[in-house]
Amino acid sequence: MLSYTAPRATLQQVLKHYTPQDASVNTQVQKVLHRISICRTAQLGYHLYKCSNSDCGYIKYQYHSCRDRHCPCCGALKKQQWIDARMQELLPVKYYHVVFTLPHELNSIVLGHRKILFKLLFDASAQTLLSFAKDPKYLDALPGIISVLHTWGQQLSFHPHLHCIVSGGGIVTDNKWKDAKGSIAGGRFLFPVKAMQLVFKGKFLQALKQMIAKGEVVMPEGTDAKQLLDVVYAKDWVVYAKAPFGGPHAVIEYLGRYTHKVAISNHRICSINDEEQTVTFDYKDYADNNSKKQMTLSCREFIRRFEQHILPSRFTKIRTYGYLANRNRTHRINEVLKQMKLPLHKGLVMVPLEITMMVQYGIDLRECPCCKNKSMQLVEVYYPWKHADDG
Repeated sequence: MLSYTAPRATLQQVLKHYTPQDASVNTQVQKVLHRISICRTAQLGYHLYKCSNSDCGYIKYQYHSCRDRHCPCCGALKKQQWIDARMQELLPVKYYHVVFTLPHELNSIVLGHRKILFKLLFDASAQTLLSFAKDPKYLDALPGIISVLHTWGQQLSFHPHLHCIVSGGGIVTDNKWKDAKGSIAGGRFLFPVKAMQLVFKGKFLQALKQMIAKGEVVMPEGTDAKQLLDVVYAKDWVVYAKAPFGGPHAVIEYLGRYTHKVAISNHRICSINDEEQTVTFDYKDYADNNSKKQMTLSCREFIRRFEQHILPSRFTKIRTYGYLANRNRTHRINEVLKQMKLPLHKGLVMVPLEITMMVQYGIDLRECPCCKNKSMQLVEVYYPWKHADDG
């Protein structure tokens, strides 16, 4: 019996060792799976480095990454650049964490209309937060909001929800800062959770009903629209307000861990069994006191579940609202900083890759793995598609 347990199994190994006959016909999904399967292999080309030490001459091929946002091996540098940019925008105030979740009864129509219904999830949650922030009872100001889309549960099930980071205050006339009153549950919640649930449900379902009437959303075969809407109207929708962050540094730590997560990371995949064509992975059971458990799925089912979390092409999974909305964002933030008598944000400085690798990961790209001298030099960059017509 063959199994892959050392050094560890990866998503790429699953895709390489098992391609189901009934693979997705979705072109975007096929492209993503293919890119992940050839990530950091010769198929994507390489940078060729050679040690300039005449007594060594060590040669190193650095194979290119696929750079796909769904790949568990890619995106570390891009994530760090995004976090550095957000660090420039965080004010020294309290921040709150709110999670908006869609009921599972809507999964089938969301899966069939991901682009417009994911956007509706963003819009309905942002409108809910902004409407409460506008109310004089709670804030009467424009807050800053960062919303991050996650579509998965721990077992790779389809579970669309938004994690929102909301400032504990906002800007008013002339970009003056106003702190939140913090009178709900001793300041633990920014806005009343039950009320947010009702408003979020109302905004989402009102828009969904209009989309169905216009034919923009088509119900799955055998599903009655009125019956489904009646069921989800009757349900309590989950809006979960977590404890507020400890401050800007805690927000940055959170962003670093969660904003660029993929459906499943390689460290959670335990083994692949070729004979039985199964994958075993770790998951956290929230219903059982967050205990760590293992699940084994057929390779076909594992890939099917992973495919559910591949986003539409160019769909933006991290969005900002309020005073953090893109237009004139830097100006608004700097105006607040002036009034707080704090240093202005100077903007990002592009840091060379060599320095980033050394600072973030302690890797010196110039050091030869063989002789340990700082003598590695780039001698060739090879892209297969540029040589496809050669010879």
